[in-house]
Amino acid sequence: MKKVMLILALCLAASAPAATAQISKEQQKERRELRNATKKELNEKASKAAQKEAKRMAKDGWKVTPGALPLEKQFDRSYMMQMEYDDDMFPKYIMAEGMSIGENYDAAKMQSLELAKQNLASQIQTEITMLVENSVANNQLSAEQAASVTKTISAGKNLISQSIGRTILVVEAYRTLKNKNKEVLTRIAYNAQMAKAAAKKALRDELNDESEELHKQLDEILGW
Repeated sequence: MKKVMLILALCLAASAPAATAQISKEQQKERRELRNATKKELNEKASKAAQKEAKRMAKDGWKVTPGALPLEKQFDRSYMMQMEYDDDMFPKYIMAEGMSIGENYDAAKMQSLELAKQNLASQIQTEITMLVENSVANNQLSAEQAASVTKTISAGKNLISQSIGRTILVVEAYRTLKNKNKEVLTRIAYNAQMAKAAAKKALRDELNDESEELHKQLDEILGW
């Protein structure tokens, strides 16, 4: 028996580096920061804005699952992440919400997360479209090229959504409706740099047949 346990331990130890390698250094750092921030939050009083929103939500029947952070703490973390900026003073995270109703909690939560992810993809899509449209005014792209790219972006929302990696679940709350169905609200955060990477992948896949020159121009316009 001891030999079997030793072999299992060695197998687990051998597989650990491979699993860790799948997570980028940036993701590891982000998770460490999030974990440390969460520990710190537990010992701090939530902001007045977070307390006010949590109180309003609780009045409408919203609550959290056992073991989850209190609503005011979740909202506090959400506000803090929205105020984080990178070295270029751009928002570090993109935030998105989803809300869904289901006969059971798990089904409603899954759908809510999917809607939040679609919302995230829409925000990325809108930002890229604005940058492409501005490029025409700056003579970076011709009107014809911009129209082609914009059309691709408009049709590529699902591709962007599929390219989005692991998001951070910031707020999770639910309430039981009169018919006993569960309504679940989720708010997710996604690293802005990773959002750019997801959009880049989706665009390159769709514009694969276009010229390399157009790809270079897009890289410049979108800041990749």
